[in-house]
Amino acid sequence: MSEDISHNDTPENNEDNVLHNVTSLNGLYENWFLDYASYVILDRAVPHINDGLKPVQRRILHSLKEMDDGRFNKAANVIGNTMKYHPHGDASIGDAMVQIGQKNLLIDCQGNWGDPITGDSAAAPRYIEARLSKFALDVVFNPDTTVWQASYDGRNREPITLPVKFPLLLAQGAEGIAVGLATKILPHNFIELLDGSVAVLRGERPNLVPDFPTGGMADVSAYNEGQRGGKVRVRAKIVERDKKTLAITEIPFSTTTGGLIDSVISANDKGKIKIKKIEDNTAKDVEIVVHLAPGISPDVTIDALYAFTDCEVSISPNTCVIQDDKPRFMSVNDMLIESTQFTKELLKQELEIRLKELMEKIFFSSLLKIFIQEGMYKHPDYETSSDFETVVAVLNRLFEPFFPQFYRAITNDDYKKLIDKPMSSITRFDVKKTDEQIKNLEAEIKTVKHHLKHLINYTIAWFEKLKEKYGNGRERKTELRTFDRVEAAQVALANVKLYVNREDGFIGSGLKKDEFICDCSDIDEIIVFRGDGRFIVTKVQDKVFVGKDILHVAVFKKNDERTVYNMIYKDGESGVSYIKRFAVTGITRDKEYDLTKGTKGSKVLYFTANPNGEAEVVNVQLKPHSKLKKLQFDEDFAQIAIKGRGSMGNIVTKYPIKKVVLKSKGVSTLAGRKIWYDDILKRLNADGRGKYLGEFDGEDRILTVLSNGVYELTSFDLNNHFDDKMIVIEKYDPAKVFAVVHYEGKSKNYMVKRFVFENTAIGRQGTIISDEAGSKLVLISGAAQPVVKVEQLKGKSLAEETVELNLTDLIDVKGMKAMGNRLSAHQVKSVELIAEHDDEKDVPDPAPDSVEDTEIIITAEDKTATDSAPQSGPANPVINQEQEAPAAKPQEPKKNIDLEITNPDDIDMDDKGQLGLF
Repeated sequence: MSEDISHNDTPENNEDNVLHNVTSLNGLYENWFLDYASYVILDRAVPHINDGLKPVQRRILHSLKEMDDGRFNKAANVIGNTMKYHPHGDASIGDAMVQIGQKNLLIDCQGNWGDPITGDSAAAPRYIEARLSKFALDVVFNPDTTVWQASYDGRNREPITLPVKFPLLLAQGAEGIAVGLATKILPHNFIELLDGSVAVLRGERPNLVPDFPTGGMADVSAYNEGQRGGKVRVRAKIVERDKKTLAITEIPFSTTTGGLIDSVISANDKGKIKIKKIEDNTAKDVEIVVHLAPGISPDVTIDALYAFTDCEVSISPNTCVIQDDKPRFMSVNDMLIESTQFTKELLKQELEIRLKELMEKIFFSSLLKIFIQEGMYKHPDYETSSDFETVVAVLNRLFEPFFPQFYRAITNDDYKKLIDKPMSSITRFDVKKTDEQIKNLEAEIKTVKHHLKHLINYTIAWFEKLKEKYGNGRERKTELRTFDRVEAAQVALANVKLYVNREDGFIGSGLKKDEFICDCSDIDEIIVFRGDGRFIVTKVQDKVFVGKDILHVAVFKKNDERTVYNMIYKDGESGVSYIKRFAVTGITRDKEYDLTKGTKGSKVLYFTANPNGEAEVVNVQLKPHSKLKKLQFDEDFAQIAIKGRGSMGNIVTKYPIKKVVLKSKGVSTLAGRKIWYDDILKRLNADGRGKYLGEFDGEDRILTVLSNGVYELTSFDLNNHFDDKMIVIEKYDPAKVFAVVHYEGKSKNYMVKRFVFENTAIGRQGTIISDEAGSKLVLISGAAQPVVKVEQLKGKSLAEETVELNLTDLIDVKGMKAMGNRLSAHQVKSVELIAEHDDEKDVPDPAPDSVEDTEIIITAEDKTATDSAPQSGPANPVINQEQEAPAAKPQEPKKNIDLEITNPDDIDMDDKGQLGLF
């Protein structure tokens, strides 16, 4: 008897069932995951392109509008009202509301709303209040153009998106993390966005760059229009108050003062920088004062702050928005184009709605006017009508002759509205007033139709109106700069000590019982040369084996072409000795390099490292040999060309060398270091970027002059920082004559003087103009023959006159502290440098009556001359005052009165601005 086995009972089918269930479960999880991911992306984390808002932000603004009565509302009440629309609790609503308020655009805040700069949190919602700003009321809301949807519980309705007529998302920025997706949109400048929208409407493509509310400086060269892969480097603004004090006055976006101070303290603890103390004086404005330790360079410290602390941060934008119910990655420029077109469409809708409203008003006013003027309300058929259908029939018959006058057909609702008019309003109906209203409505209709026909111009006017109304005080805060790359190894503080055990072949910071080499940083690289002619570069470590017979150990500077190594070695195979000079630039770390021919038994006989390419003379002593008559001779390294490290070198001798000794130290065989100034980076460089300053060596210095008349001599160290207000930078020449026109604040005269800059100490600042209030530097020129154009007011009628003056002819070279001569005897309106000649050809002479030849040199060494002089009024001594003789005696020469000033305040002027001596 055979058994029937069910198909489902077979082991194979049981296995299939399990697989089927697993497959179903996988599909279920896949669907759930996609549903959840879609929900988070669309309804929580990513803003919509149309209004630039996330759902929680949109619901907060809608709730504020719903509660708006012009007065402030408790934040707690707003949060509670918003919970009708947002299903995620009060905490998320409160945090989002505070973030909107801190952006100072859509919400007027009252109370402690926290500070994003210091990181202080807002007070509890029951203590703070909010209302919509005037900007939000003008730009964000319009119920007629809003598309609505039911709230999550179906009890209320909320906007799908708000009709925002402004690129709000780009102005505020946004950040959110969804499931498998993130967005980071940086804020942009309010005024630049409006200008960009106008440019879009005129057919131009915008070029937006971010602007941060915290200020600072930003390098946006790699912004990539805000798309993935772009990067923005943001730096704090650091001011050097003196050689011992730095002040951080603006911080990078996404940092706080507390976090930045913590990063500075951490860098100090790790030995990256060295400071004495740090103070947080932030109140309304950021002020973090950094006091430097003695002997620490402020320029190097500034670079170190950028390299090792939050004074520089890198921000990676990732512009993702919701468009057409799905996430879309796009550039900020494309976003602005979309926003501008969306605004134009909203304005078009508003105009069309307004046009319809106006036409309806005219329609009903005309309907009422005819109804009353024609006496239809008194018509027997109308008065005897018993129901609404009869009334409609009667009025249709009575209005039929007037149908062509109306822009649309008359509906039953129109008739109902008409017959609902009370008799009192009918009897008081003013035809003349109605005609005037219709005329005004027709004029407004004409205007609206004109705007619709010229919609682009109307939209441009809208953006320009927003700029005029709300743009004040919203100028760019972040300064756009191009940053140089700060090499951490170049600015790291020497925080460890390096030791060497030459015999055993170890180097490191932990060999404290062995030979001390130098101070270095823990991120430096060390170069080691050995007696077998090999060298290696390795990182600083506690202890590392680099090979026995160590000749030289030093900190390695990458791409250093000025450090030259002089070497004599013996080839192990042939016994021939070679001499060579070379530099070490690029290498691979921890790889050994051979400086000899590579044969076994090769040995270094002489080796020196020369930081500035010095070339010494050595005496080579040979071992006695029967064929040798001369057992010693001199070798000058200056005669050897500097080549690559792999070169074999020149033959010194084929005979065995006993020893090589230094005979005399040499000087550098390298030319002076060529230095350029990059005006974009505000830094010196040796790469040929920017203005060429010259070749520098030894004690050469750089002269800088600021627009406020302050000058300083600095070294040519590439780490130096320079002020943005600098107007002169060049190699200092103690014999070069400069001409200066300056305005003297006390006498209120334009003065001219010529001088050479004093050879002061590096870092010591001085001034070339008067310290009196109102004094200012007008122009400075180092040309041999600078020519200026002076616009002056001459005579009692103050007639305008323009003269060209050669400053070299106006005054001789005097001391740097001299006040100089008056530029003109007349009232000067403006001074402009128009030519700078290096010779005396074709240079115009000054007008003979344009200059009062007066020079004043302020000193305070001797009071005898002025104290003994009789005075009838206040003392007014003057030095070298040259006055023209009276007209009656033209042959009388000019007289010089040489007096020394006891007090600068004793200089007096008459009412014409002439210097006087009383």
